[in-house]
Amino acid sequence: MAPCACSKISTTDTLVLGTIQILLGIFHVLMWYFLLILYMGQIRGVFGTYEPVTYRIGCTLWGIFFIISGAVLIKVAKHPSPSLVTLALILNITCIITVIIAVILTIVELSSFHSVSYRNYGQAKLGREVSRVLLFSYLLELVIAFTYSIFGCIDLGEESNSRATMTVEAESTF
Repeated sequence: MAPCACSKISTTDTLVLGTIQILLGIFHVLMWYFLLILYMGQIRGVFGTYEPVTYRIGCTLWGIFFIISGAVLIKVAKHPSPSLVTLALILNITCIITVIIAVILTIVELSSFHSVSYRNYGQAKLGREVSRVLLFSYLLELVIAFTYSIFGCIDLGEESNSRATMTVEAESTF
């Protein structure tokens, strides 16, 4: 395995992390579509319909950030450069922030459940189960983004130290 731009993580590992991020992003977007179909089929009853805050905000559509971040990770693995490593690091930090917000919103959604019409109870219950599954996938995405962010910071730090050493050596020869 050839070393990637991140000297502590191999090219293969970076490709796998990028691929998993893309798959998680696609999973989140498809779950949003599933929730859209699920909640659109509700019948207005005495107690109303169940539309959680994560659905109204489009929290699962934030999977687009995961897809873009995974694509940049794959690009970094194939053609490493300091600017791409920096871009991947910025995108992974963005993913970390969106995952933290999504986890907080999902926990708030799951902790409160208002009564809905008996006709919509099954759909609301299924939607809450989907939110529980998404909560676990958010945590997986958080771990992946943290992993690459840590190794990306290490690599950028080593790169700046090596540049400073080369500058000092070049100046001392004059």
